[in-house]
Amino acid sequence: MREGPRFLKIWANPSQRPALGGKTLLGAVVLAGILFLALQGWWVLVPAPALQAGPQVVEIPALKGLFEVAGTLERAGVIRSPLGFVLLSALRGSARSLKAGEYEIPQNANTLLILSLLEEGKVKKHQVRFPEGGTVRELARLLAAERLARAEDVLGLAGYPSFLRSLGIEAESLEGYLFPDTYHFIKGMTTEEMLARMVLRLREQLTPDILARAEARGLTLHQLLTLASIIEMEAVVPQEQPLISAVFWNRLGRAMPLQADPTVQYAVGKDRRALSRADLQVNSPFNTYRFPGLPPAPIASPGKAAILAAIEPAKAPYLYFVSTGGDRHHFSVTLEEHNSAVARYRLARTPK
Repeated sequence: MREGPRFLKIWANPSQRPALGGKTLLGAVVLAGILFLALQGWWVLVPAPALQAGPQVVEIPALKGLFEVAGTLERAGVIRSPLGFVLLSALRGSARSLKAGEYEIPQNANTLLILSLLEEGKVKKHQVRFPEGGTVRELARLLAAERLARAEDVLGLAGYPSFLRSLGIEAESLEGYLFPDTYHFIKGMTTEEMLARMVLRLREQLTPDILARAEARGLTLHQLLTLASIIEMEAVVPQEQPLISAVFWNRLGRAMPLQADPTVQYAVGKDRRALSRADLQVNSPFNTYRFPGLPPAPIASPGKAAILAAIEPAKAPYLYFVSTGGDRHHFSVTLEEHNSAVARYRLARTPK
C-alpha cells in the first residue's frame, strides 16, 4: 500500500496535530475584527448605489429607535449597512438625539453625512409660493401638491370660527388674510401652524401707519383688504393699481356699483375666466354689478402694493376702465367715452 502524505497522517492522528496556541486564536479573532471593521468602514464611507444615481427623499417617523431609523434608511437604499450606521451613531453619542422628519439626502452622500443631517435636524424645506391674488382654494391645492396638508383640511380650517378667533380675525374666512409671499414649510408642521404663519406675515406688513391711514379713509381692516383684493385682481401691472383704486373710490363716492368682474368670478366660481350675461345677474352679495358698495369680504389675497393703492388712490376723475387686450387698461371719465373705448378694443380683438 502507498503511504499517504505526511500532513494527512498528522491530521488523521489527533495526537500529532499541532496545537493552536492562545496567541494564534487571538490573532485570528483580531484579524477577523479588523476585516469586519474595515468592511463596515468602507460601507460607511462609500455612497449607496441609490445615491450615486441622484438625491433621495426619506421620511424618518417620530418616536423611532436607532435600529428602526437604520432600517428605514436601508430600505430607502441610502445606506449600505444598518449596523455601520448604528455603530457610527453610538461612537458619536447621538443614538438618542436623531431628529425625525423628511430629509432630502444629497447625491453621493455617505453614511457619515446622512447621520450628520439627522443629528442636526436639517429636514427638507418645501418652498411654497403663494402669489398676489391667490385664494384659499388655490393655497389648498398648493399645500396638497407638496403633500404638506390635505386640501379639505385647509379649506375647512380657513372657515373654522374658533381658529379665526384664535388669530384675532373678525371674519368668516381667512380669504384675504393670508399674505402672498414665498414660504418655506417642513413636513410635520400642522395646517394650523402654516396658516397662522401666513396671517402673521400679513400683520407684519400692516404697519400702524397703514392702519391709521385706512381708518382716516373710513376703512376697517376688513374693508381695506376687501378693496385691495379687488384692485389686485383687476390690475395686471402694479403701476395701474392707484388708477384702478381711483375709479373704485370715485364710484363709491357716487354710490355707483363697482361693476368689478373679479367679484362676480368669485361668486360663481369662475376664477379669472370670462363671464356670461347670466353670471352678471347672479344673486350674490359679491355681485358688484347688482349691489353697490364693497362686497362682504375679500375675494383674494392682496399684495402690499394693492393695499397701499387702496389707501393712496391716484388723483384722477375716472369712473370707467376697460382692458386694451394686453396688460393695460383704458380709463374714461364719461360713459360715452367708455362705450367708445369698449367698442374700439373689442373690434381690435376680433379675428379678421
